[in-house]
Amino acid sequence: MELVEETPYRFRIDRHGDMRVPGVVFASHRLLPSAGDGALEQVVNVATLRGIVGASYAMPDMHWGYGFPIGGVAATDVARGGVVSPGGVGFDISCGVRLLAADLDRADFRRFGERIMDGLGRATPRGPGRGAVWQLPRAGLEHVLLEGSRYAVARGRGTQRDLERCEDGGALDNADPGQVSARAAARGLGQVGSLGSGNHFLEVQAVDEIYDRDVAETFGLHPDQVCVMIHCGSRGLGHQICTDHVRAMDATMADHSLTVPDRQLACAPVDSRAGRAYLGAMAAAANYARANRQVLGVAASDVLREITGHGLELVYDISHNMAKIEQHEVAGRQLTLCVHRKGATRALPPGHPDLPPSLRNAGQPVLIPGSMGTASYVLTGIPGGEAFFSTCHGAGRTQSRHQAVKSVDARALRRDLERGGILVRGSSARGLAEEAPTAYKDVDEVVAVAEGAGLCRRVARLVPLGVVKG
Repeated sequence: MELVEETPYRFRIDRHGDMRVPGVVFASHRLLPSAGDGALEQVVNVATLRGIVGASYAMPDMHWGYGFPIGGVAATDVARGGVVSPGGVGFDISCGVRLLAADLDRADFRRFGERIMDGLGRATPRGPGRGAVWQLPRAGLEHVLLEGSRYAVARGRGTQRDLERCEDGGALDNADPGQVSARAAARGLGQVGSLGSGNHFLEVQAVDEIYDRDVAETFGLHPDQVCVMIHCGSRGLGHQICTDHVRAMDATMADHSLTVPDRQLACAPVDSRAGRAYLGAMAAAANYARANRQVLGVAASDVLREITGHGLELVYDISHNMAKIEQHEVAGRQLTLCVHRKGATRALPPGHPDLPPSLRNAGQPVLIPGSMGTASYVLTGIPGGEAFFSTCHGAGRTQSRHQAVKSVDARALRRDLERGGILVRGSSARGLAEEAPTAYKDVDEVVAVAEGAGLCRRVARLVPLGVVKG
C-alpha cells in the first residue's frame, strides 16, 4: 500500500478495495511500523467496517494487535448501522493508567526509598494468578461490576474526590453483569486489587520537568514531586469477556449481512442484541478495572503514609481500551458514534462538558507511560483535537515479548536500572526482560509526534525512581 506523507507527523492511506474511509497514521518516519509488522494492513482492514466515519486512525505508538492495531481509533455511526467490534477494544478491557501525587520530593524518597519499595512490593499482588488486595464474595463482585470505583469508595477504599478525578466518575452506568459469563466472573473473583503481569506496573516517579506551570498546578503537580503511576486493567475477567463476545459475534455476523477481511474483526451493529450485550459486558469489565486501580492506589497510599507520614492524592485515572458512545461533529453533522480506542486514550480539551469542574479550564489529564526505566508524560487535551479527541497511550512495542526475552539479560537489566538510581521489585527475571526499554519505541519521540500532530499538549515529564513489576 502507498503511504502519502501529508505533514511531518501525519500519513494517509487512500481508499482502495473495500475501504469505506481513508487511513490516517500519526507518526514520524522512525515511528512507522517496520516491514512485516502488519499494523498498517490492520488500519486498512478497520476502514472496511460498516458505519465507520472520518478515518481509520493509528496513533504514534501503533503496532500489530488483535484485529485492530494497538493504537487504533475508529468511530462508527450508530444510526446508520455502525458496528462495535471487541477487537477494537482488546482483551484487557479498560486497561488504563492512574497517577497519584504525594506531598514529598526526591530528597524524601532518597531517605525512605528502600523501605517504600519494599512496602509497595509487599502490598501489590502481581503475576498471572490469583491474589488481591480486596477479597470479595460473589455478591461484592456484582457490586463492582455495576458500580466500579464508586463501590470501593462507598466501602471505605478512597474518597469522593477520587471519583471526580476518574474518567466517568469512576463507573460506566450502562454495565450489565447479566452479560458476563460465569467463567469470566470466576476469573475475576479474587483479583480485585492486583497488577497482573506483562507490561503492567506500579512505578514511583519524580516530576522532572514542567512545561505548563498553570495546568500542572491545576492537576496538582510541581517540580521534584514524588508520584505513583499504576498501569493495569480488568485481569482475567476482561480477557474472558472479550473471548466470549468475539465468538458470539462471529456466529451472528451472517444474520446482519456483515463480512470482515479478518475474523478478528468480528462485530455486530451497536443497536443489535449482540452489540448491546457486548457493550453491557464491556462496561462491567471497565467498572472492574476502575475498582482494581482504585484499590491498588489506596493500598499504595497507605504504604507511603505509614513510612513517610504522607499519603497520595489522585491526579487522574484514564482508560485506553474502550468503546464508548459519544457525540461528535463529522462533516458538519452532529452524530452519535461508537468510538473504539484500542491502546489509545481520550484527550478532552478545556471546556468539554464531560470534564469535572476542577479540570474544565485546564483540559483532561492525558497519562502516557514510558517503558521501564524511561520517562513518562502528563499531557492535556487541546481544542480541535483529531481522531475524536484521542491520543496515544504509551511508547509502543518494537519487539515481541519472546524476542525481548531472547535478546535481554534480565540480571544485567536489573543491575543497569539500579545503577541508574531505579529501585526494582520484579516478580520474575522473564517479566523484567519482556519489558526492557529496548523492546519499546522512544517515548520522547512518541510524545513529540503526538504534540506535533495536534493530538495533545505536554504538561509535565516524570522520571522513574522505583518500579514494581508484574
